[in-house]
Formats: sequence, structure tokens, C-alpha cells
Amino acid sequence: MTAFLSLAASACTTSTGLLEEIVTAAAPQPAHDERDRECMARAMYFESHRSSREGLIAVGSVVMNRVESEDFPDTVCEVVAQKNQFAQGIMTRRMDEKSLPDVMAAADAVLGGERHPDVGKARFFHQAGLTFSYSNMHYVLEAGGNAFYERRSRAERRSRD
Repeated sequence: MTAFLSLAASACTTSTGLLEEIVTAAAPQPAHDERDRECMARAMYFESHRSSREGLIAVGSVVMNRVESEDFPDTVCEVVAQKNQFAQGIMTRRMDEKSLPDVMAAADAVLGGERHPDVGKARFFHQAGLTFSYSNMHYVLEAGGNAFYERRSRAERRSRD
């Protein structure tokens, strides 16, 4: 038995195969930088109307869903600064100092991996109370003054009915 364990340990230490792949896959992703944090906070601040932590986290979840999607830019700042997607002047307008501690805490939480459970894979939202007649809009949540939705293809709509 000792010889077997020694052989197994030796094989693991000299191999760069499966064990290394597992360790690499489990390694934490690089932390987001201060610029990502500011961009996320700006999206949350200007889009959630600072009405609730739930609304802040929901907006942040949409931003991260977009970052992870092939249909949108690859970084938080590129997503938030994308033309005609978020509030006008989102990257340049001044944020009120009194609201910032809560907004920054929510930004840190989302960048650290927290997501609103009801947002799911939604990548879109608009002001709550507005209605649209598009059949591809599947609403998943209303929070922070916004209605969050997924866009579903005709095939997806049929399969879920």
C-alpha cells in the first residue's frame, strides 16, 4: 500500500495533466479593479434611483449578465458606457456623497459574486410602470423603480408555454 501511495504521489507531482487542470479551473478569477467598481457603482446609482439595496443588486446583476454575454462588451466599464444603453451622462455626472456608501457596498457585493436571484439571466430593464406590446419580453422582477426582463426568441416562448 505504501508503494502504491508513493507511486500515486510521484505521478501527481510530475504530471501536468488532469490535476493541474482541476486546480487551475478552481482558481479564483482576478479581482475587479477600482475602475470596474466605479463603473458598477455609477450604473447602480443612476439606474436604480437608490431606492433599495434590492434595486441596486438587480441593476448590478444585469450589468454582470451583459459582461458574461457574447452580445455585449467584455468589461464592466465598457458595458456601462455603451451608447444608448444606460442613463444619459452615466460616466460623467456627479454622484451625491450621502448615497455612496450604500451604493459602493452593493457594487462590491456584485463584483464579489452576489446576484439578485430573481434576475437570473436577464440582460435588460426599463422604468417600472411602462408597458410595451412586444411578445419577446419576459418579465422576471420589479425592483428599484425598474422592471427587469429577458428577451426570448419565438422558439423559447413556445417551449415555455
